[in-house]
Amino acid sequence: MTKKILVLIPVKDKHKLQLEETAPNGIFTYASPLTVTEKMAAESHIIIGNVPPKLLRASEKLELLQLNSSGADAYIKEGLLAPGTMLASATGAYGKAVSEHMLAMLLSLQKKLHLYRDAQNRKEWADEGEVVSITDSRILVLGLGDIGRSFAALTKALGAYVIGMKRRPGTAPSCVHELLPTEELKQVLPTVDAVVSFLPNTPETKHLFDRTLLSLMKPSAILLNGGRGNSVDPDALYDALSSGALYAAGLDVTDPEPLPPGHRLWSLPNVYITPHVAGKYHLPETLDRIVEIACSNLSSHLEGKPLKNLIDLTTGYCK
Repeated sequence: MTKKILVLIPVKDKHKLQLEETAPNGIFTYASPLTVTEKMAAESHIIIGNVPPKLLRASEKLELLQLNSSGADAYIKEGLLAPGTMLASATGAYGKAVSEHMLAMLLSLQKKLHLYRDAQNRKEWADEGEVVSITDSRILVLGLGDIGRSFAALTKALGAYVIGMKRRPGTAPSCVHELLPTEELKQVLPTVDAVVSFLPNTPETKHLFDRTLLSLMKPSAILLNGGRGNSVDPDALYDALSSGALYAAGLDVTDPEPLPPGHRLWSLPNVYITPHVAGKYHLPETLDRIVEIACSNLSSHLEGKPLKNLIDLTTGYCK
């Protein structure tokens, strides 16, 4: 049976060639999340890219939705996907881009570059005093998927002591010194110099970092969020940062998103905020990797083989 394949990622000619060579008998349609219609989605057997969820209401033919994101929370709502539709993420595409972005935030905050930039804007030659080193810093990484492991490996290579945390720890990967269960979070928070979250959006992670958890962190600690914005309570974070209970934060994701112009977090000098850009296509090889994952799963699906990054629709995590 000929498959109709809808591609919604910004592919270049080389990527189209890869996809079409993978499914030579497929009928390809190229669009974008802004131009795709409900009719186009309804006629497709396979969709590659993050289609607006509201357009999937009539997608009874859909066999595979291959996302271009590592997170799948918008697509696991009960009844959104037709029974039997497989959902796969692009986990594995974003490790380098997001981990380097978050590392840049961490180093910049540790070296007080945010304060020097502010002084530069004021045209002040100001010495901001003592800084800390990433070497021997204790760093807690929450969420050890591809991105979390990539970040852990970078910081470990720079001499940090890295603690990983997962729901089901198992054997510690080589990128961390310790791997602990999430039940130990409250015990670990007072002992670390930086917390880096790559957690997905699940009911369990919503506002995980509330006033209680933030109060357990050192006043000298840094909180970074490169996962989902709603894992951090923005009001509690503002109060901790503005009162000096927490040294600094680096946010590539916020709650809400986009962060409204009048939100109090914008005004704080000890916060870096970037508009959820760490995991986009600004690093060209990220798009290359997404296409590779899509081609692999496209081929596997057509041949009836198991898929990579298949999402459990009850948890939102990869199976």
